[in-house]
Amino acid sequence: MNDPKTGDILIHWEETMKKLLKLTSAVALGAVLGTAAVAQELYAPNLAYRTGPFAATGIPLMNGQADYLNMLNARDGGIGGIKINSEECETGYSTEKGVECYEKTKAKAIVTQPWSTGITLQVLPKTNVDEIPILAPGYGFSPMADGKVFQWAFNTPSGYWDAASMILQYLQGQGDLNGKKIAFLHLDHPYGKEPLPLLEKKAGEMGFELVPIPVGLKEMQNQSAQWLQIRRERPDYVVMWGWGAMNAGAITEAVKTKFPMENFIGVWWSGHDADVRIVGEAGKGYKSISWSFPNPDAPVMADIKKHVVDAGLSQSNEEEMSGVFYSRGIIISAILAEGIAAAQAEFGTAEINASQLRWGLENINMTEERIAELGLDGMVPPFSTSCSNHTGHSGGWMLEWDGSKFVKASDHLMPDTSDYAELIATKAGEYADANAPWPTNDACEG
Repeated sequence: MNDPKTGDILIHWEETMKKLLKLTSAVALGAVLGTAAVAQELYAPNLAYRTGPFAATGIPLMNGQADYLNMLNARDGGIGGIKINSEECETGYSTEKGVECYEKTKAKAIVTQPWSTGITLQVLPKTNVDEIPILAPGYGFSPMADGKVFQWAFNTPSGYWDAASMILQYLQGQGDLNGKKIAFLHLDHPYGKEPLPLLEKKAGEMGFELVPIPVGLKEMQNQSAQWLQIRRERPDYVVMWGWGAMNAGAITEAVKTKFPMENFIGVWWSGHDADVRIVGEAGKGYKSISWSFPNPDAPVMADIKKHVVDAGLSQSNEEEMSGVFYSRGIIISAILAEGIAAAQAEFGTAEINASQLRWGLENINMTEERIAELGLDGMVPPFSTSCSNHTGHSGGWMLEWDGSKFVKASDHLMPDTSDYAELIATKAGEYADANAPWPTNDACEG
């Protein structure tokens, strides 16, 4: 026993067993004695918006998120034997209220979910100090993909530049874009402006004319001026970065002006069933890129019905639950749950902290097999994250409105990340320089 190597092995073995025992004990006690046996809960607040101009899109997303976590609490006793508290703090999509919610919840939170690019940009520097990971699935500042620079921010499983790349890839498949004109109808808000650096870059490379057309917050429901400009410009395609009431307003105007719906494509936040259902058959052909898809036959839907809906714990309804946004809420909470589970396994404790969750979110591996294990069949493409890759770049599907619902109109599309890797690094570096001193994680590889 005096051999130093033998001593090191024994010490390592003892430490490993302690970690395993701690985690196993938490799970076992949680199963036998309930939440009183484990220390409190995991606090994962959601900066929700069930009110305000974007409520129609926020509600199904929040309902899907809540129902998935409530299902885990009811079916499994939470994650790793400890329940999740996903308390909502209402922001109305207001950046000011969002920052207030962040400050109100950060003391106990293991994660913050800003639910607005504007709020995300405001809390981004704060999270470096507070050491709380931002989970912003499919939204936020695109250069957050660079985990070396944005250590505490995650926009998994796909970012806005991924969306722009896939949309252009799809359009290129319909015919050469050289000499074509693309109108970019977007909310005049940080969210709506996010894809502009990449779209401008690709316009120069691919030879198409980009015509940005902003929509102010007060113009969302009455876009007559914007669609008058579209009629004058006569674009080959309209690409929309809309949200909330803006989507329904734009789709209604497109039908009124007889714009060919098959040439009208939205980002994933412009692919809400209720927005297109307003025009019904007249909206047939409208498309939206998406990293999620509703599958009513997926096992997770049966579990949610059994443990949440039938128990009277859901705020949703049958029509909403069949839609794209509700199922996307499920996927968002599943991503969070995977990060939590990965952290619990790595650190040997059920009651992880925010720093440990950051590690978990950097080590998600959603393979086809894991997606099936979670009962999410066909609802999200495979992806993985790492220390340097905080987006995952899952790719997605082009969805098309068939007159009554969205259906898949493409195979799995993948963004060409090599096309804008340099742009990500440049913009991340510019952000860090503008906000110096900005901590970076130079230990990240890749």
